[in-house]
Amino acid sequence: MPDWTYHPLRPIADAVLGVRRSRLVALRALAAVGRLPGGRGVVARALGHRHPPAHLAGSIAGIPIRVRLGAVVPPSVAVPAVRALPLVGAGLLEIAPVGPGDVETVRAAARGRRVPVIVRTDDPEVAAALVDHVDGVKASWPVTHTADPDTTDAATALTGSDAIVLARPEVLLHAGPGWYGRVIEAATPTSPPSTTIGRNPLRWPPWWWGALVGLGMVVAGLGAAAITLGPVLLWYDRDLLGTDLAGLHAVNHHLVGFLQHDRITMAGTMVTIGVLYTALALGGLRRGHPWARDAYAVSGWIGFSTLVYFIGLGFVEPLHTAVAVVLFPMFLAATLPRTDPPQWTTPPTARERERRWALVGQLLLVVTGIGLFIGGAVVSLVGLSDVFVASDLTYLGVDAGTLSDRLVAFVAHDRAGFGGALLSAAVAITLLSAWGWRPGAVWVWWSLAVAAATGFLPAVLVHSGIHYTDFWHLAPVYAGIGFTALGLALSYPYLCARGTTVVACRTPGNA
Repeated sequence: MPDWTYHPLRPIADAVLGVRRSRLVALRALAAVGRLPGGRGVVARALGHRHPPAHLAGSIAGIPIRVRLGAVVPPSVAVPAVRALPLVGAGLLEIAPVGPGDVETVRAAARGRRVPVIVRTDDPEVAAALVDHVDGVKASWPVTHTADPDTTDAATALTGSDAIVLARPEVLLHAGPGWYGRVIEAATPTSPPSTTIGRNPLRWPPWWWGALVGLGMVVAGLGAAAITLGPVLLWYDRDLLGTDLAGLHAVNHHLVGFLQHDRITMAGTMVTIGVLYTALALGGLRRGHPWARDAYAVSGWIGFSTLVYFIGLGFVEPLHTAVAVVLFPMFLAATLPRTDPPQWTTPPTARERERRWALVGQLLLVVTGIGLFIGGAVVSLVGLSDVFVASDLTYLGVDAGTLSDRLVAFVAHDRAGFGGALLSAAVAITLLSAWGWRPGAVWVWWSLAVAAATGFLPAVLVHSGIHYTDFWHLAPVYAGIGFTALGLALSYPYLCARGTTVVACRTPGNA
C-alpha cells in the first residue's frame, strides 16, 4: 500500500485490529496482491516505482542484487515480509537473529523468494540447516543497518559503490512503504533541468511538445467557452438540430441555457486538462520524472480514445476533430520513450508532522480524482444511452419522449464528449496526486489548485446562472470542491516546503 493510505488509515486499523495484527494484515495483504497475475506491476505502479538506476545494483558475498537497499526482519514476520517488501522496492532481505526454533519458518519464507534472502546467526547448527535453503548464512554481513526513517543518511550511504543499506523494522513502520522509493530517488544523480529548445522542431524535447499540447487545450477550452457564451451554436450545430436559437427558445425556454451549461462545463474541463498537461510537461517531463510521462500518456490516450464516442453517435464535430488532429501528433512526440538523465532537484527536508498531514491531503486528492473518474464514466454512459437524467427533465419540465431525435442526438454528443474529457482530467489528477507528492513540489500544488478552479468554478457558476440548482445533481461537485480545498490546505506546508520552512506558493516557478 502507498504511504497515502498507510499513514492516514493505520490508526483506524490499529484501533480495530490491534497494532501487531494490523501490521501483519497489511504485510499479508500486500503479499497476496503480489501473488495475483500482474499484481507486482500493479503495486509498483501504484507506488510510482520504476526500475532503480543501474549504479544502485551490486552484490554481497558474490550474490548479485538488483538494488543495494533492503530490510532486516525478524523470523516472526519473515514469511509475509519476504513476499511483500520486494514489491515496494527492497532488493535484499536479511532475516535475523535466527535461532534453532526459527529454521522451518525461515525455510518457508525463502521458498518462492524474488530477491536474495540472507540469514544472520551465530549458531553453526542453524547455519548448516539453512545453507541450502537461502542465498547465504553468516554470523555477520557487511551491511549498514539504519534505524533512521529520514532518507538522507541512507541515500548518502548508497553513494559508496559497495555499500548496502538495510532498514530496520521500525524504519518502515514509521516512514511507510514509500521509503524505498524516496531513498532511490534521493540517491539518483541528477543535473539541472533543461531550458534549451532550439529552432528545429525535429529536435524539440518531449517536455516542450507536452507543454504545447497543454497550451493548445487551454486555448481550445477558452474558445469553446467563448462560442458558448456568444453564438452558442455554429453552422454545423444548426444543421444537425435543424433550427437556430430562436427555434430552440420556441421549443422550451430553458433549452438554450441547458445546452450552455453542458458546454461551459465541458470547456472548463478542457482548460483543466490543459493546465494539468502543461504542469506535467514543465514540472515533470522536463525534470525527467518517469511517473510524469506515464501520467501524461495514460490520461492522453484515454482522452483521445473517447473520440470514438462521436463516431458511434454519428456526429463528428469539425472543430473538435480539428483540435484532435493538430494536438495528437504533438502528444505522441511528448510521450515517446526517452533515456534522458534525471534532472530533478533534491527535495528539501520537511517536518514529519507536515508530511503526515500532507499524506491525508494526498489521500483526499486521490479520492477526488477517483471520484471524478467514476463521474466521467457515468456521464459517458448516460450520453451514450439515456442521455438525460431525472433532474435534467425536471429542470426542462418535459418528458424525454417529447424531445426531437435531433435534439437528443445533439445533447448526447455533448454529454459523451464531456464524459470523455472528465475521464482524461480525472486520470491526470489521480496520478499526479498519487505520484507527485514531494516536499517543495510547488508546481504540483499550483497545478492542482488551478485545475480545481478551472474545473469546478465554471460548473457551479453556469448552473447557478441558469437556475439549475438541484442539490443532488450538484452534490458531486460540492464534494469535489470540499475534498480538494481540504487536501490542498493540508498539503500546503509540505508541498511548499523549502528546507525546514515553508515558502509562499506565489509562483509555480519556486519549485
